[in-house]
Amino acid sequence: MTTIYNVLRRPLVTEKSNYQSSKLNQYTFEVSGEATRTMVKDAVETLFDVKVARVNIVNTPAKRGRRARSRRLLVRRPGYKKALVTLAAGQRLEIFEGVQ
Repeated sequence: MTTIYNVLRRPLVTEKSNYQSSKLNQYTFEVSGEATRTMVKDAVETLFDVKVARVNIVNTPAKRGRRARSRRLLVRRPGYKKALVTLAAGQRLEIFEGVQ
């Protein structure tokens, strides 16, 4: 069973997510594998006390590479599930404030 504290794993901070948080009011999180849109929405609204407009979820595939000699596939990084959370107008998250 997943609680709201186990749904969000960590915020994803990249150049793209930095642009989305400053201009589009969207924030990106890595979430647990069993998380659904409603679970993510409830977790963000409860933990950060904001109003969520919409949630998009993407399953990112594992990054693969080849070994030089044997030509066998080698999985370098596992896949994960990420959520793109759009907040209502005028709402902001404090954890992304210092990243601008």
